[in-house]
Amino acid sequence: MLKKLIKFSGIAVIGSMLLATSLQARTIRWKLAMTWPSTLTPLASPPIKVAEMVKKMSKGKFIIKVEGKEKHKAPLGILDMVKGGQYQMGHSGSYYWKGKDINTVWFTTIPFGMTAAEQYAWFYYADENHDGKPDGMEYMKKVYDKFGVLSFPGGNTGVQMGGWFRKPINSVADLKGLKMRIPGLAGEVMAKLGVKVTNIPAGELYTSLDRGLIDALEWVGPGMDIKMGFHKVAPYYYTGWHEPASEMQFLVNKRAFNRLPDEYKEMLITAMKAATADMYYQNFAMSADAWAKMKTDYPNIKVKTFPKPVLKAMYKATQEVLEGYASKNRLFKEIWENQKSWLKKARPWSMMSEYYYLKASKEVEEK
Repeated sequence: MLKKLIKFSGIAVIGSMLLATSLQARTIRWKLAMTWPSTLTPLASPPIKVAEMVKKMSKGKFIIKVEGKEKHKAPLGILDMVKGGQYQMGHSGSYYWKGKDINTVWFTTIPFGMTAAEQYAWFYYADENHDGKPDGMEYMKKVYDKFGVLSFPGGNTGVQMGGWFRKPINSVADLKGLKMRIPGLAGEVMAKLGVKVTNIPAGELYTSLDRGLIDALEWVGPGMDIKMGFHKVAPYYYTGWHEPASEMQFLVNKRAFNRLPDEYKEMLITAMKAATADMYYQNFAMSADAWAKMKTDYPNIKVKTFPKPVLKAMYKATQEVLEGYASKNRLFKEIWENQKSWLKKARPWSMMSEYYYLKASKEVEEK
């Protein structure tokens, strides 16, 4: 109606301004569903912080109501709910959707893959030289387009621990018949080594371990694991191999996003990126604090590293799983080749900057 009234060119600019003001005047209300319980920090932290930031930036005109799995009761149904429009946003882990599209695993992590720094650089800056190779964000858009959703990085745990076990793993034979909760491609790797793999939502992990429904599980790291109480049931705590940089994700319904005023889109994208970085810092601090307390507060925890023959078997099985998917899925192969190309450039710098510094620092301290 307003457009019909505005016919003269001198009023057109004013009319456009009035329309924009009208859009901003109404309060936009969204809902976001998480895979996690609302109290499970730091996984639940990014959505809560995004909601706080966009509310503040929009002066209370863009409201996002965050709901944990205790509310919607569908922790592994986030993608479907955002796709269907029940929720405008979701927060989860991309590799949970590998049954819908195996290419989703690349945007969380793969065994023996990239570190968090390498992965974030791949997401945002791998195409900085304009060599024609897509970066991670371009691939993520390509994979999620068919679902009618947008996907953005949603917070990283860094290197995750290898898991909690009731009994020590001294050989590959000890893995055979073991019942373990482990998601993503790592689950397929363990299955090749004889493990009976299952995926269980966060809220059911301790109960499943305590009741003997599983013999082992991996979760995140000491910052999150200790407060879950896993050490009370399974005292053997192994160092990581399977999730060197587990990236969470924000899912956004594409239609809902496209209806947002441009400035609200920018607010949302900026808030997601800031909250994503903050979760990485928060998780590191939590794990560093918990690790420092483990020897004194939890003396019964036995920290171990998988024996070299077991790690070699895991690596071999990982390559077989990746090659199997690459032989059947052209996009999977393309993303794998892209990541390998990026790592060929990035890993030497990771070694030079992080590894050799830490090695040298340790040697100096020991002397």
